[in-house]
Amino acid sequence: MGSVRWAFRCGSWTPSRSEWLLAACCVQPEEKERIGQFVFAKDAKSAMAGRLLLRKLVCERMGIPWSEIRLERSPRGKPFLAAPVKVSSDSGWSFNLSHQGDYAVLAAEQGLQVGVDVMKTTMPGSSSVPEFFHIMTRQFTAYEWSTIQSAGSEHQKLAAFYRHWTLKESFIKAIGTGLGFNLQRVEFHLSSGAPAQGRVLRGTKMHLDEEQEEQWVFESHPVSLPPPATFTLLSFSELTASASPLTEEDPACWDQFRLKAEAPQRQRDAQICT
Repeated sequence: MGSVRWAFRCGSWTPSRSEWLLAACCVQPEEKERIGQFVFAKDAKSAMAGRLLLRKLVCERMGIPWSEIRLERSPRGKPFLAAPVKVSSDSGWSFNLSHQGDYAVLAAEQGLQVGVDVMKTTMPGSSSVPEFFHIMTRQFTAYEWSTIQSAGSEHQKLAAFYRHWTLKESFIKAIGTGLGFNLQRVEFHLSSGAPAQGRVLRGTKMHLDEEQEEQWVFESHPVSLPPPATFTLLSFSELTASASPLTEEDPACWDQFRLKAEAPQRQRDAQICT
C-alpha cells in the first residue's frame, strides 16, 4: 500500500521566465488556458502547482508516462485519471488536492479513499467573528458549535472553527460529493490536545447521521513554516523532475503572467486535514 503527502510553497515561489514557460508547457492546453484567466498571480501559481503535483503523482507512482496522462474532473469537481491509459501494477490510487494561502498540498493513498483540505486560520472579509459564525451556522451541529465557542479567545475560536471546517471539507472531498452534501450530517469529536507546530493530531472521531464511523481516519496538521514532517516539501525542480512538454513554448504565456498583480499577503497560519 502506498501513501503520498506532498506540499509546495506557492506563496514564496517567484517563477522565472524559464520556470513559468516550462510549467505552462507541461500541463494540458485547457489547463494552461484556465490558469491564464486568473486575475492574481498567487491564484495562477497555486493552480499551476496543483496540476503539476497531480501529474507528478500519476507519472511517478502509477507509472504512466507524462505525455500519456489525461486528467479530468468529475461533475462535482474531483480530479480523476481519464481512460484509456496503461496503468502499471501500482493501481488503485485515490488522490486529492487543496491550495490556499502559502501552500498547495496533495494527499494520495493506494487502496483507500482520501481527501485533503488546507485553510488559512484568518477571518475572510471584513465581518466580525460573531457575524462570520452566524453566516456559517448551518454548516455545523450544535455539539460542534459548542466546541468552537468554548475554545477561548477569538483567535482560538477561529482556529477551532477552521479545524472543524477542514475536517468536513476533507471528508466530502474524499467521497466526491462536493458542497451539495449536507454538512450537518457529519459531526466531528476532536482528539484531545491543542494544535501545535510539528504535531499531527490523530484520534478525531466522525459521526455520520448520528452513528460513529470507525473506518475513517483523520489527521490534522497545523502548518506554518516549515510544513509538518508528514508532508514532503518540494522545490520547483523536484515538482517538475519527471515532467515533459505537452505543447510548444508560448512566450505570450509569460507576458500575460508577469503583468498580474500579486494578491494582498495575509496571515500564513494554516491547517491541513486528511
